[in-house]
Amino acid sequence: MSDTHPPHEAPGQTRAGFVALIGEPNAGKSTLLNRMVGAKVSIVTHKVQTTRARIRGVAMEGAAQIVFVDTPGLFRPRRRLDRAMVAAAWGGAADADIVVLLVEAHRGLTPGVQAILDALAERVGTGRKVALAINKIDKVKAETLLALTERLNAAYAFARSFMISAERGHGVDDLRRWLAAELPAGPWLYPEDQIADLPLRMIAAEITREKLTLRLHEELPYQLTVETEAWDDRKDGSTRIDQVIYVARDGHKGIVLGNRGETIKAISTAARHEIAEFLGRKVHLFLQVKVRPNWLDEAERYSEMGLDFRDGNAGG
Repeated sequence: MSDTHPPHEAPGQTRAGFVALIGEPNAGKSTLLNRMVGAKVSIVTHKVQTTRARIRGVAMEGAAQIVFVDTPGLFRPRRRLDRAMVAAAWGGAADADIVVLLVEAHRGLTPGVQAILDALAERVGTGRKVALAINKIDKVKAETLLALTERLNAAYAFARSFMISAERGHGVDDLRRWLAAELPAGPWLYPEDQIADLPLRMIAAEITREKLTLRLHEELPYQLTVETEAWDDRKDGSTRIDQVIYVARDGHKGIVLGNRGETIKAISTAARHEIAEFLGRKVHLFLQVKVRPNWLDEAERYSEMGLDFRDGNAGG
């Protein structure tokens, strides 16, 4: 889009492209994306498999526009939803200009990381640049870091290796500058003020799902999803949002509601505050909990999450 170039930039000087962040669940991909973009666009929790859709964040670095694809963590899939998530992750990597593999410093070369390394060449292709980012470097000693870097580079020919702490910001600027320089020359893909291409309805649903995940801890498995059913921007400048929380069983509904509805009230308040902060306006949030025993097998639920239902087929 030609109107997105700053006045002092000629279109030929700009760079733009897609960067996919891949790694095991909990490697810190969402934290890194949020740090790069400077805004919370991908939900961050301590539970694995919280990122379902390929959420993109847009970061500016000089005359370059870096569009991040935050993929679900790569793990051994067991259910249809798992398979669809893993397919989305590899699909995001195969479509990107540059791939960044995140590895947790304190966990090192796990069987999961080894499986990703084994699949990289086949899934991503040999012509694509892949960078290594060892994350959470504050958790290990320098000599451990060096040894891990050597082992990983022996296992795969990375274009560059970076030592970072996504949470604290260490090394993130170096990584962002390198990515900006490596992207192909071309016009920007998004207006400069756009940080995420995920529709606001989905971002609002993700925020509520994050609050559910944080509040319920181990009580509820991943058998819930949130959808924004209605969105009304009112004349007074506020927004009314109606969301449905789908759970698989009656017992799960009781857990989400809590004693005298206390759990759902706390979740609603936390989500409303964060959605309001994100939108920059007052929000009225209304949550309903519905039991849908087979939601994990409904194509419509997958498209709401930005996943392809067909990717969940066995062996997909």
